[in-house]
Amino acid sequence: MLDADFFRRWMTATAASVDREAERLTALDSPIGDADHGSNLQRGFRAVAATLEKEAPQTPGTVLMLAGRQLISTVGGASGPLYGTLLRRTGKALGDAAEVDAQELTEALRTGVDAVMQLGGAAPGDKTMIDTLVPAVDALGESFAAARAAAEEGALSTTPLQARKGRASYLGERSIGHQDPGATSSALLIAALAETAGE
Repeated sequence: MLDADFFRRWMTATAASVDREAERLTALDSPIGDADHGSNLQRGFRAVAATLEKEAPQTPGTVLMLAGRQLISTVGGASGPLYGTLLRRTGKALGDAAEVDAQELTEALRTGVDAVMQLGGAAPGDKTMIDTLVPAVDALGESFAAARAAAEEGALSTTPLQARKGRASYLGERSIGHQDPGATSSALLIAALAETAGE
């Protein structure tokens, strides 16, 4: 069973991973975005880690809702609302339970991903974070390790795609051949989840 401490460790592991990979995320964002994806997310997840250290949410749902609110208020661009929506809606779907199992987390994450698709209007194949999150949630039913592998594969799969949503879509065919930064940072989130679960 996964308790509030597990979810705090997941968010802290994500913050550490974003910290390590911030330059790479910004480099990926450079040719097809505003060249600020890494620095924006770094600022946001540092704020999440700091807030979770100060406050001690007692349930998995409140950990994620707090993290989501923090991202919305500190991250610029589209990433803040998208990541914030993902975590807040997932947290809301988990409800007030003190502990949840992997199946409940999978279903809650699916609710979060659906909310992101609604907000951004993106579907799989549009070269966005959805290309990582949908296969990751599908594989999560199998194991955390399978979700991590599916997320990494999903991020890589965005390279040959033409962007149909977000800032990169303005580039048309010139967006082809670049790995999507949002899909890449989403893979970090899922990898941190697998790491926290010890897989």
